[in-house]
Amino acid sequence: QLQLVESGGGLVQPGGSLRLSCAASRSTLNFYAIGWFRRVPGRERDGVLCINRSGDKTNVADSVKGRFTVSRDNAKNMVYLQMNSLKPEDTAVYYCAADKRLPRTCVLREADYDYWGQGTQVNVSS
Repeated sequence: QLQLVESGGGLVQPGGSLRLSCAASRSTLNFYAIGWFRRVPGRERDGVLCINRSGDKTNVADSVKGRFTVSRDNAKNMVYLQMNSLKPEDTAVYYCAADKRLPRTCVLREADYDYWGQGTQVNVSS
């Protein structure tokens, strides 16, 4: 079973940047599309960004378009979420997740993902 661990969360002022990392436990990350989701307490978990197996296709939520980017390094079993121009409404617990089925693209739909990390907290506040 694939294990995912997020890191890099913390407190940042509005307009600042953070880089989150998602580390996979196995050297088969090339078989998985990776999605980033976030959850605010009392709300459903929402898709933010995803990246396909080869890293040449992404899907980006409108709320973060132009501010967040995702990249992956399959050789290192790592996926990264670069968050720039952060806003208070970006405050959430951020999760990475792996989808082993889609071969060419990725989707921002929670039910499609097979493995989940436990999340890392991001707080955007002045």
